[in-house]
Amino acid sequence: MTMTDNWIEVGTINDIPRQGARVVRHNDGDIAVFRTNEDKIFALRDKCPHKGGPLSQGLVHDNKVTCPLHNWNISLDTGLAVAPDEGCAARYPIKLEGDKVFLSLAQQKD
Repeated sequence: MTMTDNWIEVGTINDIPRQGARVVRHNDGDIAVFRTNEDKIFALRDKCPHKGGPLSQGLVHDNKVTCPLHNWNISLDTGLAVAPDEGCAARYPIKLEGDKVFLSLAQQKD
């Protein structure tokens, strides 16, 4: 990982498995960087809002991840739990430059 301004290079898009995740370790908590089957990239706190399960170990489908502990679905777009569940996982900005993936450690605000 290299750091450019406020962005951390986490690797190339091919370093993240399709329909899977790569974990970025950080002092404030782990961040899961997800890749969908359509090669969309998202980053969420690696902690389910329900019981704190590791979202990085969940199943990625559409633009959601299913927590491996209790099958809660979390939107990768918003970080929100899909109804009827409630809660939110913090989101982090991602950018692609060529095939390189960069992560900002500043939580994304709406």
